[in-house]
Amino acid sequence: HVQLVESGGGSVQAGGSLNLSCAASGRANTIGWFQQSPGQEREGVAAIYTGDGFTVYGDSVKGRFTISRDNAKSTVYLQMNSLKPADTAMYYCAADLGAIGDWRNSATFAYWGQGTQVTVS
Repeated sequence: HVQLVESGGGSVQAGGSLNLSCAASGRANTIGWFQQSPGQEREGVAAIYTGDGFTVYGDSVKGRFTISRDNAKSTVYLQMNSLKPADTAMYYCAADLGAIGDWRNSATFAYWGQGTQVTVS
């Protein structure tokens, strides 16, 4: 069983930055970040394989967001730069015990955090 706690959300102006954190208790091989706006499905933003640090990104965030991990702290980060109003959403981290597979599919991930709100104006 893996428990996840997100932090770091907030309100920023367009062009600003935020750094989200996802602290995990329990071993997970793949950690993903998802965004969800009201009335919309959760959309995969980025994912990382904690073993070797392999990363993948959604097209809308490539070049602006960076996912990283600190295995000693069991924490995964999402550095969000050049934020746009379209990035406004609830952000969730999710954990899977397997390797990165269909990471854009929220059903791939068995464990979820409670979410942290990001608002860009």
